[in-house]
This record gives sequence, C-alpha cells and structure tokens, in this order.
Amino acid sequence: MTSDFLDMQAHVGITKHIGGIPASRALLELCHVSQASEVLDVGCGIGVEPVRIATTSPARVVGLDVSERMLAWADRRAREAGVRERIELVRGDVLDLPFAADRFDAVICESVLAFVADKERAIREMVRVTRPGGWVGLNEAFLLTQTPTPRVAALARSMGTAMITLDEWRTIWAASGLEDRTVRAFQMDPGREVRGRLRWIGLPWILRGWVRVMRLYLMQPEMRAVLRSQATAATEKDDTGTGAAVWVSFGYGILAGRKPGA
Repeated sequence: MTSDFLDMQAHVGITKHIGGIPASRALLELCHVSQASEVLDVGCGIGVEPVRIATTSPARVVGLDVSERMLAWADRRAREAGVRERIELVRGDVLDLPFAADRFDAVICESVLAFVADKERAIREMVRVTRPGGWVGLNEAFLLTQTPTPRVAALARSMGTAMITLDEWRTIWAASGLEDRTVRAFQMDPGREVRGRLRWIGLPWILRGWVRVMRLYLMQPEMRAVLRSQATAATEKDDTGTGAAVWVSFGYGILAGRKPGA
C-alpha cells in the first residue's frame, strides 16, 4: 500500500482524511471507544486520532502505519500533546497486522482502504485482532458511480487509490462477519472538506506542512511532478467551467460493526 501521494504526505506531515472532526467523532461513538480499554488505529498517519482518543478517553491507544515517516510525525504530535506515554506506535501493514487475535476492544481505520486493493483481506485482519464483542469501524471514500468520468478517474489515479462504489462497500461489509452493522453515507462537499481538514489536523500543523510542501516543490523534482499531477487532476475544469465538480463525484461512508462471540 504505497503511492507517490502518500509519500508526499509523509514527507510534509499532512494526513489524508475525509469528513473532518464530525466524521471521526461519529466513528468513535459507533465503535464505543469511550468504553474501550485498548484501541487500534490502523493507518494512524501523523497521529491525529490516537492523540484525540488519548486525550478524550481512558483508553490505551496503538497507532499503526506502514510509513516510518508518518510514525515519526505521530510521535511528535503525541509528545506535543503530552500523551506519548499512552500511545504505542507500531510499523505494520493492514494486510498482515502484527498483533495477536482477539486483542483490541475497538479497531478503527480512516481514509486507508481507499489505497488498498484487497479490502476484504484488510477487514478480515482488523476483525481478527478485535476481541469478541469489540467493534471495527471505517471512514472511507467511495465513488458515486460505477463508471467515473475521465476527470474523476484521473484524480483517483493521481492519488494511487483503488476506490469502489458505496454498493460495493455495502457488499464487502455485509460479508465481514460483523454483527450490528452500520453504514452511513455522505456526499463530498469541497468547501466543507477543506474546512474540516483544517480543523481536524489543526492550523499550526497545516501551516508547517505547507511550508514543507513549498520546500519539496522547490528542491525535489520528483515530488514537484507529483504535486503538479495532483493539482492538474483536482482542478481541471469541466463543461460548466468549474473544477469543483470533480470532488462532488466522491462520497464517504462511516461503517461500524461488532465482532460476534462475546
């Protein structure tokens, strides 16, 4: 699970995320994180959610990411928030989680499986490491149509994603073996997403990240090409003369379910 898009974000310390704080709050509520003793955040990125959990609940948090750079940012964020002693950071892949079965009270995963082709295997792994009676939850993007327009397909390719439709997500979730399943779907709103990302990450982190983006653009030709391709795909105008139409071709879903056997 890697792409130039993810590499760029790891370099600058900005994590992909959709739905902002409301989406994350809803996910944590559906997964009963406030009642959990130990929570796993798969694809924790720069550590926003592990820090939020550690500062708003008594749970111990494990943040997992495939990127050492992301884990370094998460370590920094946890130290700045004063909760580093309550967060364990582990390098690993969602397709082969390095944990024993039936360990965690809740396992969450946000804006990660859009980059993973074998979503069924990733979900099986998350269910495996969840204790019986525990909860698994996702916050993931989806395509609004089975056959996206060329502009939407170009944007998805530029980000290295393997996105699917909401109906496909429903089918995968129904086959997960989880009980008490929930699927809540929302359409993407470009303005709200920008504001939500600012609030979710925090303005100081955003500003520092953009300084690093500019530095990458000026100093690293390979990253400059990545940034240009993403900017072109994201802002290419449609027949109405606006580039925002590309983004409203995406939605995001909050999915939660309980592992049987408690």
